[in-house]
Amino acid sequence: MRAVVQNSVGGPDVLFVAEQPDPSPRPGEVLVRVKAAGINPVDGAVRGGFYPLLGEPPFILGWDISGTVAALGAGVTAFKVGDDVFGMPRFPKQAGGYAELASAPANELAAKPAAIDHAHAAALPLASLTAWQGLVRHGGLQAGQRALIHAGAGGVGHLAVQIAKARGAYVVSTASPNKLGFVRSLGADEVIDYTKEDFAQTAGDFDLVLEPLGGDHAEDSLRVLRDGGVLVSLLDVRDTTKAHAKERNIRVERMSVVPDREGLVELARLVDAKKLSPHVAKAFPLDQAGAAHAFLATRPIGKVVLTV
Repeated sequence: MRAVVQNSVGGPDVLFVAEQPDPSPRPGEVLVRVKAAGINPVDGAVRGGFYPLLGEPPFILGWDISGTVAALGAGVTAFKVGDDVFGMPRFPKQAGGYAELASAPANELAAKPAAIDHAHAAALPLASLTAWQGLVRHGGLQAGQRALIHAGAGGVGHLAVQIAKARGAYVVSTASPNKLGFVRSLGADEVIDYTKEDFAQTAGDFDLVLEPLGGDHAEDSLRVLRDGGVLVSLLDVRDTTKAHAKERNIRVERMSVVPDREGLVELARLVDAKKLSPHVAKAFPLDQAGAAHAFLATRPIGKVVLTV
C-alpha cells in the first residue's frame, strides 16, 4: 500500500509517500480501505516533535478515517465487507490513517453517515468526538442552558456550536472578524469578535464554557460562568484557576478525547438529520500531505482532509 511516512520530526516537508506493507486485521479488527483521512492540529504537533505521542519516527500519522471495509478479523460481526465506516481508531496510539489501508478495532468504528461523502466523514471523528464528549459527557449540557464556545470557526469549535444547538442550548461563540458570518451560519445565537471585544466583559452567566486555549484564557472564562457551572478545558488548567473555580463551586473538567463508538453513532445520526455538518476548507490528495499540513497551519475555517 501507499502511505505517508516520516523518518524524522520537523516541518511539513518531512512527510513523503512510500510503499509500506499492507496491514492485516487481528481478531476483533477490520481492515479499512481508506477513502479519506482527516488532519487535526495534534497531527502537526506530533509531526513536529512537540507532542511525542508516537515516540521516535518512522511512523504513519493520521487518526480520522473514512472508507470501506476490505476484510474482517476473526470474531467481527458488526460489519461486513463493503460497508462504509468512519472513526478515530486507537487514539492516542498509532492508527496509520494517512494510508490506502488501515486496520482498526471494530468497536471503534461506526457506519458512515449516509448524507455526506467520505471526505466530509473523515473530517468528523476526532473534532466532533472532542466536541461531543466535552459538551455532553464532561459538561452534561442540557436544553435551555447557556454555552460559550471559544474559537467557533475552528475544527472542534464549528462542530461544537452545532452540537450545542442540537441539544437545545443558547450558544455564544468567539471568532475572528473574517469568520463571524460563518459562525452565525452555524446557528450561534451570538458571536463575539474577540479582536474588538473582551468576552469576559460582554458575556456572562453561562452554564458551560468549552475552552481550547488554557492559561489566562481559562482563568478569564471563569468570570463568565455562573456559580456551579462547568469549565471544560482541552488543555491543562492552572492550579490557581482550579482553586478559584472551587471557591464558586465551578466544576473544572480537563478532557482528552477517546475512541467512542456510541458517540460516533450519535454524531452520524445528527449528520443524517441535517443537524450537524462538517465544513471542509480544502481537500488534498495523499501525496500532498505536506502541503495539507502547511495549509492547516494558516488556521482555515473548519477542517482539512486528505483524499486517498
